Amino acid sequence: MSAKNAFYAQSGGVTAVINASACGVIETARRHTDQIANVYAGRNGIIGALTEDLIDTSQESDEAIAALRYTPSGAFGSCRYKLKSLEANRREYERLIEVFKAHDIGYFFYNGGGDSADTCYKVSQLSEALGYPVQAIHVPKTVDNDLPITDNCPGFGSVAKYIATSALEASFDVRSMSRTSTKIFVLEVMGRHAGWIAAAGGLIEDHNIPVMILFPEIEFDQERFIAGVKEKVARFDFCTIVVSEGAKYPDGRFLAEQGTRDAFGHAQLGGAAPVVANMIKEATGYKFHWAVADYLQRAARHLASKTDVEQAYAMGRAGVEFALAGHNAVMPAVRRTSNDPYAWEVGEAPLSAVANVEKFMPREFITADGFGITPVCKEYLIPLIQGEDYPPFERGLPKYVTLKNAPVERKLEPFEV
Repeated sequence: MSAKNAFYAQSGGVTAVINASACGVIETARRHTDQIANVYAGRNGIIGALTEDLIDTSQESDEAIAALRYTPSGAFGSCRYKLKSLEANRREYERLIEVFKAHDIGYFFYNGGGDSADTCYKVSQLSEALGYPVQAIHVPKTVDNDLPITDNCPGFGSVAKYIATSALEASFDVRSMSRTSTKIFVLEVMGRHAGWIAAAGGLIEDHNIPVMILFPEIEFDQERFIAGVKEKVARFDFCTIVVSEGAKYPDGRFLAEQGTRDAFGHAQLGGAAPVVANMIKEATGYKFHWAVADYLQRAARHLASKTDVEQAYAMGRAGVEFALAGHNAVMPAVRRTSNDPYAWEVGEAPLSAVANVEKFMPREFITADGFGITPVCKEYLIPLIQGEDYPPFERGLPKYVTLKNAPVERKLEPFEV
């Protein structure tokens, strides 16, 4: 059987290590040219497939592809574009198959979170129904750490390391000024429905830092929260608060809700930190500072977790190996085999069990009062932030790669998305 081409695309919010997965996919494919002739990447994610805007990765040197392992963001461009159900928009799925046929694509590697797992699963189903076989493999990625089955998600460990480090450093700053100045520091982190990133901020309490965490999984109780802040300040003279953007009131309203919606129809969030900071100010009079980690937390390749980088690369490599072994509609997963010493291996998850399923913080990971993390949570988190994997530096700045991203010649009529 002659070699087929592969299609790779990045989806959703990018991370510090998603390009390490791309590196794993492309390098592994290049070692199997008898089965994979070339890897085409979608420019700006799945939109690149729909509009036949493909990138020829064979035009990149081995050195450039290897440098992806140290480069943050999405090297080929990503997008927030969710394909609707097959029934609601069969046109787009048929277009994908049309593009795959035109470019002799037999492998589909989609690197993203829950929404992309759903798309990948639907593509596998439709390709079978239309009689054009495409092996669809989902390569996991999400800073939110909310994909099921896998122990953790590539992208999360590095964000957790960045948030824990930033919260620790800022807390040292506040502690040194608390006698006459700031007593409260509020750090807002990502996490719409799951509090994994916020939980990472709880690691700083082992450094004798008073910290309170607001999780999406725990209804916000303003009275108990203010009482907790007062107690921390009375004992330590200051307090650090880590608030997830998804923290919400008992009636379901987000503290940070702006009244607008994103491309996926989700409530647009942003602004929990100033809400919480001003709430404390009004109740106590304490001087405060707040910050929103925003893109900084997911772009910080200079502080990436070595564990995270290695797992991101391994998921990309395993995705190709699964495809070459004939697997379809699956996702490589991280399977933890030991906590101390930390050890893991590559597992496999069916996309039917991954698509549209979110993994939340277990209640046993959150303290009884709802404002902290338990020892078992720390045992889970600490291995994921272990190790440093610094990028090369040049003239004081990280040396990141920008690819040529040479286009593949179009063969089909234009398509509007």
